[in-house]
Amino acid sequence: MHDLPPLARFGGLLATDLRDVTSDPSALDSTGFWAVAADFEGRLVCARFGDIRPDPVPAPRPGAWRGPAADEWSSSLDRAAYVAGVRRIREHIAAGEVYQANLCRVMSAPLPRTASGGAMQGDVDALTALLARGNPAPYAGTIRLPAHGVEIATASPELFLRRTGRRVDSGPIKGTGRTAADLLPKDHAENVMIVDLVRNDLGRVCATGSVSVPELCAVEEHPGLVHLVSTVSGELADGVGWPELLAATFPPGSVTGAPKSSALRIIEALETAPRGPYCGGIGWVDADQGTGELAVGIRTFWIDREAPGGPRLLFGTGAGITWGSDPDREWAETELKAARLLRVASGTHENGTMRGAVR
Repeated sequence: MHDLPPLARFGGLLATDLRDVTSDPSALDSTGFWAVAADFEGRLVCARFGDIRPDPVPAPRPGAWRGPAADEWSSSLDRAAYVAGVRRIREHIAAGEVYQANLCRVMSAPLPRTASGGAMQGDVDALTALLARGNPAPYAGTIRLPAHGVEIATASPELFLRRTGRRVDSGPIKGTGRTAADLLPKDHAENVMIVDLVRNDLGRVCATGSVSVPELCAVEEHPGLVHLVSTVSGELADGVGWPELLAATFPPGSVTGAPKSSALRIIEALETAPRGPYCGGIGWVDADQGTGELAVGIRTFWIDREAPGGPRLLFGTGAGITWGSDPDREWAETELKAARLLRVASGTHENGTMRGAVR
């Protein structure tokens, strides 16, 4: 079963020679280079590797990856259920229970065997090679730990936490459109609400007065769409390490809502499938250098090898819901976020077509 060797790939570095795997976040303040995968529901896997070397993502190899056709994907929430969920969140907002909540759905499809007929279906590192060409992203990466149930290929555009010594930065994204002209006042309001939430989260573990917002609602262009992105920064207080930082900020505010506690309760009631790595934290920590970079696990694929009927490839998509949300527009935003990535993963991106529509 586990015939793919463990590896991690982030920021032009390839990590091999797996030495240790733990769920203890204090390990990230010890020694060595760690790959980190934190599920939205709280499962944490930290893997220390012994061999770290520069190695750019290779070009895709013919036959190395076979993905599902676009019409093979199913969704944990169909259009009717999603639209109904948006309306329900608006009712919660009208009742004063929440200002914003992120409503997400998890898509899945059976994973075909590789063209070479290998014993293990699907190599997330081969998928990463396709993503690097078809949907480049600033926080792209791979974690491949088959024996530990972690096989992730992310094309995340969003910074969850960057740590450089005692300085910490977060880059929440809120607001998505095909072009900047598509962005509405609702998108700006949504972004500002999440910035306030992230400031509050970081304020719990940063030195008093050190939290600032160097950039608010900047427009960033990504393949096929644009985002509004802000930056929140602070200096960690004395005695604060990775355990305290993660406890104060997880799960990421941009994929939960505000207030976070109310949004999480609403999410649990409306969503029908666990998010897993989607909307969690994915990245690396160099404990020797006191640095690290975790992305928000959006635009992320992962493999479930224990699924009934055989291995499945999963992908999550969602949208932030506010009082100003139009239910059909929010569904369309989740489709927009998914469409390009599903084309890339199916192998049909090059000819610009999608076989069928997402259910």
